[in-house]
Amino acid sequence: MLEPQRRIAHLDMDAFYASVELLRYPELRGLPVVIGGGRDAQPVAQDDGTHKFARLRDYVGRGVITTATYEARALGVGSAMGMMKAAKLAPDAILLPVNFDAYRHYSRLFKAAVSAIAPDLEDRGIDEIYLDLTHVEGETRELATRIKQAVRDATGLSCSIGITPNKLLSKICSDLEKPNGLTILGFDDIPARIWPLGVRKINGIGPKATEKLAALGIATIGQLAEADAGLLQDHFGAHYSAWLAQAAHGIDHREISTSSESKSISRETTFERDLHARHDRDTLSGILTALCDRLADDLKRKGYVSRTISIKLRFDDFQIVSRNVTLPQPVADAAAILHAARECLKRVPLQRKLRLLGVRASTLEPPSTEAAPRRAVQGDLFA
Repeated sequence: MLEPQRRIAHLDMDAFYASVELLRYPELRGLPVVIGGGRDAQPVAQDDGTHKFARLRDYVGRGVITTATYEARALGVGSAMGMMKAAKLAPDAILLPVNFDAYRHYSRLFKAAVSAIAPDLEDRGIDEIYLDLTHVEGETRELATRIKQAVRDATGLSCSIGITPNKLLSKICSDLEKPNGLTILGFDDIPARIWPLGVRKINGIGPKATEKLAALGIATIGQLAEADAGLLQDHFGAHYSAWLAQAAHGIDHREISTSSESKSISRETTFERDLHARHDRDTLSGILTALCDRLADDLKRKGYVSRTISIKLRFDDFQIVSRNVTLPQPVADAAAILHAARECLKRVPLQRKLRLLGVRASTLEPPSTEAAPRRAVQGDLFA
């Protein structure tokens, strides 16, 4: 008996942090809202029951944006962008502080609702999951509609879902019809639905690779699928070029990982442009601080502390360098993670520009006695 074709779903909550805030402050719906401020951005309740909100134009500092509503994104504002740069693009945008306790609460709610329908779930962070629907009863569209409704009933929030034969394609598809989207396709749909898209839509092709491909006359996924293998290998190396060719044809054999035991937890980001360790020091410092904050949040949510903290750097020539430090005592708070990450960075020559920065926690174990968590305080990235 032939095995059924896989039905892999990628579910991504729509502008998750911002959407949670809009539940608390519904008067902000339809307005450009940026999440990422500190306590100074806390809304102030007025006597008439309304709130006074901070504006992005009034922000002073070196922080970076965590996320933004779609209205703010339409003005050019996006995640990991420096606050001061964003203030020039959208000075009148509302600025709110991050509230990880609320985000964790709604994350638990939506995942519990989904797992009641589709138990084979891979947790990819606070706002996204993969699901294996292959052996779940129900027609694909009806099943996806049930899942979306379960999420809304549990949280009041919307999500977008892509369902395809593999994780790579589903990740692309969950982003095609946001917000509140649903995209279902099979391998036969790749030429019509996937190949016209820009290569940047493939998770794993960042801004620098996109730029190099454009210089070779390759702008779309279809053009990448037709590209000469030797040409790609000359410019990207054997391993990455082989992956590029497979990804362009929608090939991905990865399985859903449902194990609850994490070997490591990481956070990383690919920059919109290459950043220099000296000239872009403030921007890099803000990004590193935000990554450590999110990693600490992941550790707390999953109930771990870590004895090994690592950093990962990808330079503008695609060389990847990593360094790690093993700590005498396990840590979980953002300040300790940030301190360890900076110690790792001191051991890396930083003459070349950077295109990716990541932080990872490994050698995980349950906490014994937890000290009060500390948030990371941004400082000199290379101090």
